[in-house]
Amino acid sequence: MKVMLLGATGLTGGKVLEGLLSRDEVASVVAPVRRKLPLNHAKLEQHEIDFDRLDEHGELFAVDAIICCLGTTIKKAGSRDQFRKVDFSYPLKAAELGRAKGATAFVLMSAIAASSSSTVFYNRVKGELEDAVKALGYPVLAIYQPSLLLGERDEQRTAEALGMKAMPLINRVLIGPLERFRGIEAATVASAMVNEVCALAQETPAAPVVRVHEYPDIVALAKV
Repeated sequence: MKVMLLGATGLTGGKVLEGLLSRDEVASVVAPVRRKLPLNHAKLEQHEIDFDRLDEHGELFAVDAIICCLGTTIKKAGSRDQFRKVDFSYPLKAAELGRAKGATAFVLMSAIAASSSSTVFYNRVKGELEDAVKALGYPVLAIYQPSLLLGERDEQRTAEALGMKAMPLINRVLIGPLERFRGIEAATVASAMVNEVCALAQETPAAPVVRVHEYPDIVALAKV
């Protein structure tokens, strides 16, 4: 199968890329990027593009499945408008282009507590994106809703760094209904995404399906 990966330069996206390139089910990986990765691989097709002009690259979206790990923070983006562009506009446009080109599966990195009715801006944007992608009618839509992602990042995020140090202890008390809020390794999320996409190479559901994965589901999928 041919898979597009959006966000290949990020924490989770980088690990998804490693996983996809190692799987026999994946013939090629199309990675639209702002800057090329220092990686050469027979299966990897890197394309430096301007994400503000995704419409000009519609031909790249003729793939079987799309995994979207695009995301930023309001601090890094510089404003709410810029954050919304990266976390809503780019992923939605990619989903639209993929659906128009016949992609049958879309795997979306969202966030725990995402809801279009949330009073929290970050969660509301994530929820609005989920709703918009659902409306596109993908045969398979998998929405991942992790809490704090654990792992080494290229850039420093002070609050997240402190959270990661405390998370092993916090996770121990997050049980029962609170388990969904546990911090999770980005590598675990990536493994789950790769396993789910590769399973589609063997069998695609007969009817359209929307799957929402929180902590317990993600951990289970990563072990498949």
